[in-house]
Amino acid sequence: MKSEVSEMGSGVGGGGGGNKYGSLNLTDLPQDCIATVISFTSPRDACRLSLVSTTFKSASESDAVWESFLPSDHQASIPSSLSFSSKKELYLSLCENHILIDGGRKSLQLERMSGKKVYMQSARDLFIVWGDTPTYWRWTSIPES
Repeated sequence: MKSEVSEMGSGVGGGGGGNKYGSLNLTDLPQDCIATVISFTSPRDACRLSLVSTTFKSASESDAVWESFLPSDHQASIPSSLSFSSKKELYLSLCENHILIDGGRKSLQLERMSGKKVYMQSARDLFIVWGDTPTYWRWTSIPES
């Protein structure tokens, strides 16, 4: 990926016509700088940018990038029994698997493309009018649910 830098306007030789001073190769930027820029995109864009070059791939896979896509309170939500080798692995795991929170009465998952939180709430936590009256409502327990 190259970007040309040229002079427009008051060039040498009068007439201002695009003398080339040099070129800037984006992969020459420090990897941390590229990772910071990628962290302001989306998880989907980070994956796409990883295909640009090996430098972009390394930057896109960094923990700094994937940390920015995780919810700010993710450490409090994730059980200590789970361990991951990278923030990207953690992100993808949260997209694939629900994590039970609030004593198993809710679950948390991430939407893969955007990283938005998806909560599922148990029916027992809902307020159901006459939910405790057998005439109108009956709780049926299904073991595999």
